[in-house]
Amino acid sequence: MSFLIRQTLIYAIPLMIVALAGVFSERSGVINLALEGIMIFGAFIGVTFVRILQAAGLFQAAQQAGNWLALQGYLLLTLLVAAVLGAVFSLLLAFAAINLKADQTIGGTALNLLAPALVLFLVRIIAKQNTLLLLSGDSATWFMIKKTMLGFDKNAELGFFGETFLNKVYLTTYICILIFVILSVILYKTRFGLRLRACGENPQAADSLGINVKKMRYAGVTISGALAGMGGAVFAVTTANCSASGEVAGFGFLALAVMIFGNWKPLNIAGGALLFGLFKCIAAAYSTLDINGDGVYRLAELGLNANFYRLLPYIITLLVLAFTSKKSRAPKAEGIPYDKGQR
Repeated sequence: MSFLIRQTLIYAIPLMIVALAGVFSERSGVINLALEGIMIFGAFIGVTFVRILQAAGLFQAAQQAGNWLALQGYLLLTLLVAAVLGAVFSLLLAFAAINLKADQTIGGTALNLLAPALVLFLVRIIAKQNTLLLLSGDSATWFMIKKTMLGFDKNAELGFFGETFLNKVYLTTYICILIFVILSVILYKTRFGLRLRACGENPQAADSLGINVKKMRYAGVTISGALAGMGGAVFAVTTANCSASGEVAGFGFLALAVMIFGNWKPLNIAGGALLFGLFKCIAAAYSTLDINGDGVYRLAELGLNANFYRLLPYIITLLVLAFTSKKSRAPKAEGIPYDKGQR
């Protein structure tokens, strides 16, 4: 059970943070279909930055000194760099949608096409192959927190809570949860959040009260890009084992489904991310998951085709959206370019 919860969180956290990215953009009035593309770009930036730190010898020095806090610090720096460059990449969508008043769906689709092509081009230049890997080691070697790092013996029993939330976990899980909570509070409990949401519901009324609609929409898209870039880096570090190959297994589109399923509300999004994360976990680790927890009977022994488990998250996505999309209420002004002359 501990393994199942840990793996579910690994898959759910990127979905949760990227779905929140979509909320910030769409609450401001701009449809961000480019979450997949920004995630791909963020994953590439994350892996590339870790390679740069490795080439400088910082990782090896920290490991030899047994300084795991330094390694976690490098991980935080990696997420920050991916967030900044993800925000910069998202400005392409913001400029097209806000200044040029272009169709936002087409703009997002264009970025989704641009990102994998650009990343594969850069990966082939850097690595002379189609996948960018670390110079040495893997994500578990450098970033996974283990009980020995916390001062416990490797054979020590930490109980259910300790084994689930302290042993063999990534710090990114708790970082993203903290960011998710803080940004959710900002969105719903602050003046900035109220103004942002007003621009997505009735920008003309917001403008009449002195709110700069363009600036608020730029802020929403920029925050969205930062979160999606960070989500891509988290995906690369945890789920993809520190590799970048121009794809993120459709996590950006799944995050859009989580956002719609959650009705653009953070608490619902967190629950939806856990649901989808569970099925992604089952799809990835069905051969090792126990049905009754005693290691005797595994899901793989049910005799179902392996492709069924791989399709399961996407089948669940379609079913959930089919039954919940009618009750979803998107921001009224999303996707509509703001014209100051209209009332």
